[in-house]
Amino acid sequence: MMKTRKSKTEQQKPLCLITGASAGIGAALAWEFAQAGWDLALTARREEPMIELAQSLRAEFGTQSHILPADLSKPGASADIIARLAKKNAYVDGLVNNAGHGLTGQFLDNEWQAHKDFLTLMLEAPTEMTHLVLEGMVERGFGRIINVASLAGHIPGSRGHTLYSAVKSYLIKFSQSLNLEMRGKGVKVSALCPGFTMSEFHDVNETRDAVSKMPDWMWMDAEEVAESGFLALENNTAVYIPGRANKLIALAVRLLPDQLALNLMNKNSDKIRKG
Repeated sequence: MMKTRKSKTEQQKPLCLITGASAGIGAALAWEFAQAGWDLALTARREEPMIELAQSLRAEFGTQSHILPADLSKPGASADIIARLAKKNAYVDGLVNNAGHGLTGQFLDNEWQAHKDFLTLMLEAPTEMTHLVLEGMVERGFGRIINVASLAGHIPGSRGHTLYSAVKSYLIKFSQSLNLEMRGKGVKVSALCPGFTMSEFHDVNETRDAVSKMPDWMWMDAEEVAESGFLALENNTAVYIPGRANKLIALAVRLLPDQLALNLMNKNSDKIRKG
């Protein structure tokens, strides 16, 4: 359960900032935090889905939500979000770094600017956002951080979406280090590493046709991922892979010789990646 916090402002309930909150795992985690008694700050590019989500959470749990449309692939967006909250006398007790997308095609299929925007969104933004809010969490002796990584961060890279697994691997290591650094300071940090999840992600990345051929046992609902991920955070699990099938895949890859695992990924890349 949540501990009593030192309060510097009139904020009555802990506030969780969730990026990529308009759909999928981000929206599902919003339900988990709201049910646990948190207020929310929701940010994504699309405003209307966040407004609808906030209305539902308020009706169900009395949750107050700040709606902060933003594009985190733009430099300075993270600092701007925190500044907008500060003007509302709101400070962040919880952070879910969830915003993201895949960049389809192989590395040379995309111009550098596309790769740069991808890295800003997927690597720089979560790192900067964490840095912006972590000091306050430590000062208050209370904080929660989820970095939404991926099962892709535990397996070899594939052809297509060249930077995706690399960035997710980074988020896993980043979360592990922060988890160790924050022990005894009241701040819990966890990397959530889902596999194939029912959401808009694959439609946005134009991989729906390919991944729809994957067997049912490899899929999880966003709600399942969020519920188990929230519990893992409360248990201060540094890295959490939801789902038995995903855990077995990660274990199998660790046990296989590196070259064999890489060859298997190469053989199956067309099934899970475009390009």
